[in-house]
Amino acid sequence: MADRPILVTGGAGFIGSNLVDALLARGYSVRVLDNLSTGKRANLPDDERVELAVGDVADAACVRRAMSGCQAVVHLAAVASVQASVEDPIGTHQSNLIGTLNVCEAMRAEGVTRVLFASSAAVYGNNGEGEAIDESTPTAPLTPYAADKLASEHYLDFYRRQHGLEPAIFRFFNIYGPRQDPASPYSGVISIFTGRAQKGMPISVFGDGEQTRDFIYVGDLVEVLVQALEAPVVEQGVVNVGLNQATSLKQLLAAIGDVLGGLPAVSYQAPRSGDIRHSRANNARLLQRYRLPEPPTSMRAGLAKLLGR
Repeated sequence: MADRPILVTGGAGFIGSNLVDALLARGYSVRVLDNLSTGKRANLPDDERVELAVGDVADAACVRRAMSGCQAVVHLAAVASVQASVEDPIGTHQSNLIGTLNVCEAMRAEGVTRVLFASSAAVYGNNGEGEAIDESTPTAPLTPYAADKLASEHYLDFYRRQHGLEPAIFRFFNIYGPRQDPASPYSGVISIFTGRAQKGMPISVFGDGEQTRDFIYVGDLVEVLVQALEAPVVEQGVVNVGLNQATSLKQLLAAIGDVLGGLPAVSYQAPRSGDIRHSRANNARLLQRYRLPEPPTSMRAGLAKLLGR
């Protein structure tokens, strides 16, 4: 397994670097393609089986070079920010859709077939409001970020039918855990809240705090991704990745306060454009195809790991 690496785009980032650790633990070698805009060299271990190629998925030649000799690819690289896509739709489009096309073309040219793709629950928009969203819920992207993720899914399916690619497409809900950078404008709400709480800085919530998300710990996600890489056959159809548990931002803040022994001041502001009110995954398909840790990492346990408590 170690002679032909797994390519992980965005592998120096939060999710990618946790995946790199898991792959190394299973005996793989890994090639990371990352432009280090949000990823960090320090997230990657000092291991001879890890090769870092600094470059952008928007650069087709760079992706082709990185793909050469690989046995499979996990495509995580993206500008993972709804707000950034609203403010700069063309710039984010280069990473979020053109980047996916570059990965597909490089796979076709280099004879690589297995690809795992990080899509997003954002493709559902506000459909399924208040209910668990399954994969048959109509898609209704509200932002350029969501539109690019959905378009990427369609392109991957085209390359499956036309060129024999084996895409495993995952619609991530809200992933959290170590190495999620609270200073990044693209960071998730948990890392932002915990980062400020640890420093005693006031916390701002966009909206009334009653909006809900389905949070899943990054270690649980990584277990699923490794299983998808090693599966003999990739079943068709997208897969939601979540725990089918709705947690409001107020409940999240209370849990952070419980772990830390208190919270700084919390204020509430107007909701942001494109933000979704409620999001919860029906994860029946996920549980049919893959194994989550039993039991899955609880919010309390995940926050404790994140905060080193």
